[in-house]
Amino acid sequence: MVSRQRKILGTAMEYAAHELKLLDANPVPALKWIAPRKTVQAIDWRRVTNPAQVRELLDAVRVQKRSGPRLVAFFACLYYAGMRPEEAAGLSKHQLALPEEGWGEIHLETARTHAGKYWTDSGKNRDDRQLKQRDRGTIRPVPSPPELTALLHRHIRTFGTAPDGRLFRGERNNDELPKLTILRAWRKARQKALPPELAATDLAASPYDLRHAGISLWLSSGMPPKQVAEWAGRSLEVLFRIYAHVLSGSNDTIRALVEKGLKSTQSDVTEDTSSRA
Repeated sequence: MVSRQRKILGTAMEYAAHELKLLDANPVPALKWIAPRKTVQAIDWRRVTNPAQVRELLDAVRVQKRSGPRLVAFFACLYYAGMRPEEAAGLSKHQLALPEEGWGEIHLETARTHAGKYWTDSGKNRDDRQLKQRDRGTIRPVPSPPELTALLHRHIRTFGTAPDGRLFRGERNNDELPKLTILRAWRKARQKALPPELAATDLAASPYDLRHAGISLWLSSGMPPKQVAEWAGRSLEVLFRIYAHVLSGSNDTIRALVEKGLKSTQSDVTEDTSSRA
């Protein structure tokens, strides 16, 4: 961000000096500075929900009048498929590879990022961009567990799609999914689903926390970090930094898996020895 702002300032000063003749020279190149080191913060565990809390939150979204039912599958995508909000906002029907029930797959292609109509090329609040840290046209597959598969089918049957195939849009604004609508629905859901003592904390403070909760569940369940990183659209290095706590806390799960494998191997050896005898 600092480098970008420096570049913008330098361009403005260059214009002022050479085009408008307001300055003798562009002063920015002479400024000495050290680029700040990029840091990736670990997630705040006070914000991460468990599966039961997520289901309560989705139910609280569902019962909201007007926009609520339209947003259940949207929020579910963040948790069950580990999507970023802008990725779910750009989700289209042709990206779904879903059976009638059970596990499916979703092929993410674009991120419909909210920047405000004054800052987009289209003049709309959202612009279609490539996936974060990916080249344009790159596809990232993510899982659709049975719960999400059912919710997506129900959403399409009930609300259909936009003319371009997008799943999620506003009740009145057929062209896009307003960010304010998302935040308002989430705020109401927290107040309804969470006990007062939890609603007053940072637990599930923003919709993005659903993504953190989903990825944390994958890791704590013993899923290989490489697979989690691919689904989450993160590098392994960044994944380890953000979710270091859950990775260190999953040792018990890993030990249990190894122990199960060892017992299975020993059982095979015992059976083989018995058959030879």
